[in-house]
Amino acid sequence: MTQELSRTTKNDTKNDTENDKETHMKEREIIARRRAIKGGMKLVAAALAVMAGTMAAPAGAQTATQTANWPNKPIRIVVPFPAGSTTDTVARVLSEQLSKSLGQPVIVENKPGANGLIGVAEVAKSPADGYTLLVTNSSSITINPQVYKRSNYKPKDLAPVALVVEAPFVLVANPEWAKKNSIGSVGDLVRYATRNPGKLSYGSAGPGNIAHLSFAMLNNREKIQTTHVPYKSASQAEMAVISGELETAFDAWNGLPQIKAGKLKPLAVTSPKRMPQLPDVPSLEEAGVKPFDVSFWLGMLAPAGTPPQIVQKLYEITKGVANDARAKSVLSQQGEVVMIDPVNFAKRIEKEDANWAVVIQREGITLD
Repeated sequence: MTQELSRTTKNDTKNDTENDKETHMKEREIIARRRAIKGGMKLVAAALAVMAGTMAAPAGAQTATQTANWPNKPIRIVVPFPAGSTTDTVARVLSEQLSKSLGQPVIVENKPGANGLIGVAEVAKSPADGYTLLVTNSSSITINPQVYKRSNYKPKDLAPVALVVEAPFVLVANPEWAKKNSIGSVGDLVRYATRNPGKLSYGSAGPGNIAHLSFAMLNNREKIQTTHVPYKSASQAEMAVISGELETAFDAWNGLPQIKAGKLKPLAVTSPKRMPQLPDVPSLEEAGVKPFDVSFWLGMLAPAGTPPQIVQKLYEITKGVANDARAKSVLSQQGEVVMIDPVNFAKRIEKEDANWAVVIQREGITLD
């Protein structure tokens, strides 16, 4: 019995040893397999990295080549206002200069509608390749996105290229009405509005227009109540004041001929300093409305993400318009030719965007 037990124990021990050997062999095989898999994964990762690098290099080179070869096809300038408008006039002057310098056709496309929303949105969503540009006014960039509920773009969706011209507004009145009511200054106008709440009417190119917001600022600063009458364009609002349909308005720079002809009575300008063209007309700040600094500008922009080299080249060519006597003469009829560079243009937009936000929120102005 003892001998059988001894043999059984020895057999069990032998079996355990063989089992251990098999177990160790299996473990070694598993470890070896894992190492092989891990090594294979490293090789795959390395291969993928090489492939990615190989693919990325041509893409970067291609972008650089596209920028270096720009432009090699026609460029279009979108104007979000009708043909013949102030903005359109500026765009056509710039298109001629760009076409001459770049050796490619530069086509102006008018995309009017919704106070500029349609045209600006189209450019904001266009490829940032330097072949689609925008020439527009300050209202469409710093005011519309804050006022219109349906606006589907923001200033950040566009890359500033050049602020071309800027101009203050002129607070004007119908001459006959002004004479009849002894209105010879801003102070007289404010006193009239104070004595007659809501009776003083003023016009603009539409709700949310910069001329509208400027009068809202005046109302707020002087604590007066007036009646806003919106028109489809600034020229229509101007004619309404000339005809006596309205008493007053903030008129644009191109209204200077009407002022000099005596068809409009100037009371003040919206810039901190007097205009050289109207040396006898004080600024609103001189007249006691402080602070008050509003200018209307026209500029060129591109879709956000447009290569900086292209933006800078566009600016340099645009700036050259100031050296062309004929082109500068046309631009000077729309405002003062300033040619502000992309960096400072961007700062200007950021500042105005913040300033108008205060006015818009305070007045509770929202449009569909």
